[in-house]
Amino acid sequence: MHRPLLPVLVLALAGVTAACGGDDAPTTPTAPTGPSNVTVTFMGTVNRNGANTHPFTTDGGTVTATISALSPDSTAIIGLILGTWNGSSCQTVIADDRATQTTSVIGTASGSGNLCVRLYDATGELAGPTTYEVQVVHPQR
Repeated sequence: MHRPLLPVLVLALAGVTAACGGDDAPTTPTAPTGPSNVTVTFMGTVNRNGANTHPFTTDGGTVTATISALSPDSTAIIGLILGTWNGSSCQTVIADDRATQTTSVIGTASGSGNLCVRLYDATGELAGPTTYEVQVVHPQR
């Protein structure tokens, strides 16, 4: 009575063994990807004794704000702030009150959050309306 069962067991065992075969090479896990840096350009005009604020969101990491253009006078002295945005104002974290074209401020965000860049007439000496372009490079998922 046990003989008809033997071929079935042999076939079943062969199928299980074949399913276990294959590549025994270890697989290399892929590293999780973090946020990539993005560049955001803000433009505006600062009047004498005036200011402009631009909020943005970021993920943790290095944040750099650079004045890429000032016009009509590229040597004008202007204030540049990198700060935290609380929903209504830019709270100063890093500031350069004597920034000119190509000046950068650099900070590190410890995690995701709302930040801001602010340009202002720091000395009260702007000759007239000054247009600007500021580039902010920051991590973003």
